[in-house]
Amino acid sequence: MKSVLLGFSGGIDSCTAAEILLGEGYRVVALTIDTIGDEAMLSRAEAKARDIGIEWLRYDACTLFRREIIDYFIAEYHKGRTPAPCTRCNTMIKWHILEAVANEHNIEHIATGHYFNIEMQDGKHYVAKGLDPAKDQSYYLWGLRQETLQRALTPMGNRIKSEVKERFSDKSESMGICFLSGRHYADFLQSEGAAMHDGAILTTDGTVIGYHNGIARYTIGQRRGSGIPEGKRVVDIDAQNNTITIGDNALLFKHRIHIAECNIVDRKELLSATDITIKIRGIGRNPELPVAINPCGEGYTITTRDAMWAPAKGQPLVFYRNNLVLGGGIVVGFD
Repeated sequence: MKSVLLGFSGGIDSCTAAEILLGEGYRVVALTIDTIGDEAMLSRAEAKARDIGIEWLRYDACTLFRREIIDYFIAEYHKGRTPAPCTRCNTMIKWHILEAVANEHNIEHIATGHYFNIEMQDGKHYVAKGLDPAKDQSYYLWGLRQETLQRALTPMGNRIKSEVKERFSDKSESMGICFLSGRHYADFLQSEGAAMHDGAILTTDGTVIGYHNGIARYTIGQRRGSGIPEGKRVVDIDAQNNTITIGDNALLFKHRIHIAECNIVDRKELLSATDITIKIRGIGRNPELPVAINPCGEGYTITTRDAMWAPAKGQPLVFYRNNLVLGGGIVVGFD
């Protein structure tokens, strides 16, 4: 019998994925990855696996998660950047651990409850958009390796989330960044001992107009918060000098952006195709027209006719060609 190791939280999506895979004839083994010591989630996952009738495994990743995700999250905000913990977790924690445990137990396939698909072209595997545009999670999976994709299954790729939820009496879901546990990220940073030093708020000509209470409380494009005048937005964060610059919304539109730390499926395709679009955030104002891409050092420079709104250093930028993800990287600068 074919076997699959399923990343399993016991929530709506992972339970549905388990049922789909069972219906397709797989022996399903559920793996719950413990990242923050959430005993309630672990107990729920074990009980749900038992109800479905599948084997349940637990993996303690708390130390790894602390080092690679939480510490990274804190450090990025100290640098005045906007981190992407979910993207990093998918690449460095979830799918990596699924592969390792599957190998240990001689399980052929791996899967999660993510809403995305995988397509193969010219011998290469591509992350592809899920059927449900409102739930598509392909943006967060651009870092997955070919070795991961070639053994991955996507049971939720052609499901519509609203239809999936109708089957469950308890429709509650965990939202946002898991380790924040519903807290504002600035409160979390402060609870972790992150320094929140007061600093100057500047206009674009360098005039001091007020003071902030810690750069980690601000993000590029923000228009509300201590010291931000009506009608203005945060247009720059300078961690070295502990200053924030505010200005007009028009200053947030950029036409050139630089990325590094890239994972690209086919570099030749990326540089030659003329119909590539990009996302710099999962939802919101992204350029809709094709872009021009040029290699730059160890990364790429992307030039757009359709302006990008409020890109921030540290965010992922993901390349799309129709419904396929060609790869992505992390924003390191723009002009």
